[in-house]
Amino acid sequence: MTRFADRRAKLSKLVKQAGADGLLVSNETNVTYLTGFTGDSSRLLVTGRETVMISDFRYITQLAEECPGLPTHIRPASTLLSDATVDVLGSAKVGRLAVEGDSLTAADHALLAEKLPKTALFLSRGLVESLRQIKDQEEIADLRQAARQAEKAFAVLRATLRPNRSEKELADDLEHQLRLQGAQSSSFPPIVAAGPRAALPHARPSNEPIGNHDLLLVDWGASNKGYKSDLTRVLVIGRISPKLERLYGLVLKAQAQAVAAIRPGKTGREIDEIGRAVIADAGFGKYFGHGLGHGIGLDIHELPRLSVINEQPLRAGMVVTVEPGIYLPGWGGIRIEDDVLVTRRGHEVLTNCPKELSEMVVE
Repeated sequence: MTRFADRRAKLSKLVKQAGADGLLVSNETNVTYLTGFTGDSSRLLVTGRETVMISDFRYITQLAEECPGLPTHIRPASTLLSDATVDVLGSAKVGRLAVEGDSLTAADHALLAEKLPKTALFLSRGLVESLRQIKDQEEIADLRQAARQAEKAFAVLRATLRPNRSEKELADDLEHQLRLQGAQSSSFPPIVAAGPRAALPHARPSNEPIGNHDLLLVDWGASNKGYKSDLTRVLVIGRISPKLERLYGLVLKAQAQAVAAIRPGKTGREIDEIGRAVIADAGFGKYFGHGLGHGIGLDIHELPRLSVINEQPLRAGMVVTVEPGIYLPGWGGIRIEDDVLVTRRGHEVLTNCPKELSEMVVE
């Protein structure tokens, strides 16, 4: 059984446990996870009896290459994807059909209800995503490679920093370097923010030169075979002021203590609380307003979450970011982020960029 067939078999069991006869997979990332297909505009029907990919003419050859043996329904150019979905479901005669509530549009749900009155529809959430949380060895290898690609690209960026270069220019060059290092693309548009702009956790790179600011925050990652890495470092491009030294030390300590606590059985909430307490106890709790981390994989943000709202225990095979931060309006921000694999006995940090303050100084 291929890894994709094995995933679909596990999903079928979850669908049955949810009280459904089948699941219509409309989230394109979930389709990729279950089949290996990297195209778009396609859906997948998974039942206990069959699996059918609903796609179109553009992908006939690609489907044969990426998903050999997978049954397909190729809709004609005169038929919309939604209508082709109705045709396949009508032929499959699924009594109770689960649909992905986070991705199927309200209009398509209404169409299915109208055209398939004998099919009971109900919204599901997280069936495929729950499987995606646990990475297999091939996925972990892809994530490791994504981390290496990101680290090499960042080393080039660091070597080419000049005061007259803008945030956007640096971000654009970083994306180019990621591709030169073998990545398919950047995991997301890189964040490059100098000085006070680093107080924006998701700052958009501006056309302003980085100038003589004391710090430069860079948040970036590589997409390798669809799997994403996600890192953040703060480069010191000016002087190390006492304030910068103190805040950087707090964030680094918060991250170190949170990472050290990661192991199977710990909940996302517990890990978040460990990192957050370091910052809160120093009086900066209100300046750390996001979760401590999130899962990464085919999506840059996926389950599990390291946050106060996640009471689920961590399991071996999960990969999460750990990214505490302090953001002071008008001054700047510090965030340090690494990717961490939960192992059977604890954890492994997959990213290896230097992060001690003395190592962040750019001459």
